[in-house]
Amino acid sequence: MTSSPDNIERRQVSRVLISVSDKTKIIDLAKKLNKMGVEIVSTGGTSQVISDQGINVVSVDTVTNFPEMMSGRVKTLHPLIFGGILARDEDSKEVEEHNIGIFDMVICNLYPFREAISKNLDLASIIEQIDIGGPSLLRAAAKNHSRVAVVTDADDYDWIADEIKLGGLNLLQRQDLALKAFRHTAEYDSTIQFELGSRFGEEGLPSSLHVTGLGSPPLRYGENPHQSAIFYSDLLSTTPSVSNAEQIQGKQLSYNNLLDFDAALAMVTEFEEPTIVVVKHNNPCGAASADNLVEAYNSAINTDPMSSFGGIIALNREVNGELSKKIISSFKEGVIAPSFNSEAREVLSQKENLRVLETGPLDNYERSFSLRSLDQGWLMQESDEATIDISDCKVVTERHPTKEELDGLQFGWRIVKHVKSNAIVFTRQKCTVGIGAGQMSRIDSVKIATFKSIPNAQGTVMSSDAFFPFRDGLDEAAKAGVTAVIQPGGSLRDQEVIDAANENGMAMVFTGMRHFKH
Repeated sequence: MTSSPDNIERRQVSRVLISVSDKTKIIDLAKKLNKMGVEIVSTGGTSQVISDQGINVVSVDTVTNFPEMMSGRVKTLHPLIFGGILARDEDSKEVEEHNIGIFDMVICNLYPFREAISKNLDLASIIEQIDIGGPSLLRAAAKNHSRVAVVTDADDYDWIADEIKLGGLNLLQRQDLALKAFRHTAEYDSTIQFELGSRFGEEGLPSSLHVTGLGSPPLRYGENPHQSAIFYSDLLSTTPSVSNAEQIQGKQLSYNNLLDFDAALAMVTEFEEPTIVVVKHNNPCGAASADNLVEAYNSAINTDPMSSFGGIIALNREVNGELSKKIISSFKEGVIAPSFNSEAREVLSQKENLRVLETGPLDNYERSFSLRSLDQGWLMQESDEATIDISDCKVVTERHPTKEELDGLQFGWRIVKHVKSNAIVFTRQKCTVGIGAGQMSRIDSVKIATFKSIPNAQGTVMSSDAFFPFRDGLDEAAKAGVTAVIQPGGSLRDQEVIDAANENGMAMVFTGMRHFKH
């Protein structure tokens, strides 16, 4: 916060109410206020801490002539406190009549509800950390910001003390502080309703949406340089994610980086075996599982070496030095993994612009819901966590898939749900061979997957995120050399599609489940 411009009128601060759970820096501030002759009124615990330092302070119960009660749950909720905060200049007659002392500033932060959640306390203990008086004080002061300054953040204490010394805070500063207070209470209430919804066993999607997040410093720009952007991380999340991953090195994360890192992490966590996924523009351009990450990396990159250039690499195992050398052998935007050993970190540091994110163990990775914005609204849905075992699928053709084909179909089915619709994935055992994404017709996606297959699609199997509306997609795949297919089924022309598979000697299974991704 910058100093008050000389041409904007300040409001002098003569009397302050302090009620803080987090007492960081409060003694230093109280000393400064005391030295400037500002009267300090404070609640029990805070008052004791301040008075123990020899600082003049008046306790709230002295002002109200009413004791704190009910284990401290009732202390500031009194007309002599809230009248002193909410009084406006035109209320001087009532102020004088009821002997109400005016407050020029309220300094308050709230019971540590979020910290209580992180400690996995029982419900009764969680309930005790729901602040009542604190939010009321903040809202009252913020509402009356035309006269009262409201302070919620200890990081603001120093500049505020400087401004008081210069004559007080101006309207623009009080407005900024009021907004900060309202956002603080909104975030607090959102956290409470989210946690209690979980504790009370609320099922399904909530009837109303309250999103809260901590904003990062502004990103360089959004999807394009003319768009501003910022990343808001979920303050409640404790599971592995891009939000709480540690950036070990590299340039500042961009809007597009964050989208690709998130997509890549979601894909790689589908697999228990050592797996590599390469993502470009939110779509995979290569993925493979193998006995070790180096082998998986080679296979994943070879799916589409050209598209992998400048991609995001996601891994589900610790990265070592040998693999790091392969990663930096060509240009990559970033890499995300559970951990990186010391040799890997040393190797990767040779590419100082390479963004490296460490998530920690991925054992408890989960996605609870998907939220997207529309103009003037939001769409929420459960995340697509559903999967199916190949053994539960229905074989609908005369020929049954071989063991090798089944492996490829199972692998492809886990990948195809992360590819933008219409999605087609060619795989050979546990490796992608060609990927067709985001086309308006399914046959075009088949053609793109065929084109992308290196050196060719002969002997591959095909996964489709939704049913084939016509047989042309099967015929095109057969020409490319595809031998087996997995798809949801459910088309009016299913029999026509099954006939096409039989005529081409292909095996085909129906999952009964689709995976559209828009």
